[in-house]
Amino acid sequence: MTAHPTRRRFLLALAAALPVLAAGGWPAVARADDDDDHERARRLLRSGEIRPLSEILSSVERSVGGRVLDVDFERDDGRYVYELKMVMPSGRVREVTVDAATARIIEIEDD
Repeated sequence: MTAHPTRRRFLLALAAALPVLAAGGWPAVARADDDDDHERARRLLRSGEIRPLSEILSSVERSVGGRVLDVDFERDDGRYVYELKMVMPSGRVREVTVDAATARIIEIEDD
C-alpha cells in the first residue's frame, strides 16, 4: 500500500526539515570545510559590502514562502551570493540564489 501523494509530499518535507529542526531550526552559514567562506562573509558584512544573513533569510522566506534548509556563500559572476536550499509547503525543494549586497533574488531553481 502506498501513501497518498499529499501525505507522501508532507512526509518528504518533514524528513528534509528534521535535521534543521534538530539543529535548532536555523541553517548554518558555513560547514567546517567552508571556514574561509565564513570568515570572508563576516569580513564583508563588517565592511558593509553585504547584507546580514538574517535579513536575507527573512526577506526570502517572506517572498518565496518556504523554509531554509541550507545556506552556501560564494562568489558568482563577480558578485557575492547566498545560495539557499529551501523546502516549499508543497514539499518541493528549491535553490534560491540571492545577491548578498542587495538582497535581490537572482534565480530560483527547482531541484
